[in-house]
Amino acid sequence: MTKKERYSGVINWFEKNMPVAETELHYMTPFQLLIAVILSAQCTDKRVNMITPALFEAFPTSEVMAASNRDVVYGYIKSVSYPNNKASHLVGMAKMLVSDFGGQVPSNVVDLMKLPGVGKKTANVVVSVAFGVPAMPVDTHVFRVSNRIGLTNNSKTPLETEKELVKNIPSELLSKAHHWLILHGRYVCTARKPHCEKCGLTSYCKYFGKL
Repeated sequence: MTKKERYSGVINWFEKNMPVAETELHYMTPFQLLIAVILSAQCTDKRVNMITPALFEAFPTSEVMAASNRDVVYGYIKSVSYPNNKASHLVGMAKMLVSDFGGQVPSNVVDLMKLPGVGKKTANVVVSVAFGVPAMPVDTHVFRVSNRIGLTNNSKTPLETEKELVKNIPSELLSKAHHWLILHGRYVCTARKPHCEKCGLTSYCKYFGKL
């Protein structure tokens, strides 16, 4: 099977079986999404969604959060992973939004990555989900599933994975494909024991072919 055939088969299967694929993080505005994505680093979306309603109510805008401090924000997010660092990042992020971006979340990756707590993956998620910019954020699920299926050639880094996926997936499908791979990795192609018995991609999967 050629790489082109594998990509075509995988994309066609997802388009038929998962026509709607969206983030599982709850948010209403780009600012809320940015907060949620920062909090989701090495933490489950389920846990983040449990704490963000109160956090969003207390800090509805970047200006309100910028006027607060790390200790106050920590009180709302203490049940997530690395709450001390994330509290500092959130307050620093809000202050920079106010001082450098008029209180608004930037719609491009370069500016987003200037914000505390925002790396390439987080920036890609925000521009993709909030602003509809074609992007392929690579988290642990995307990295694992892409390598297992054979969409990437044993990529060693998230950046290598991102470049290969962007090269082979039509730009208009990139954002949806990101969620396809995340959801597939979260519920089917899990880290410790992939559920190949209920996977519809076995015909195209290098990992399954070696079993």
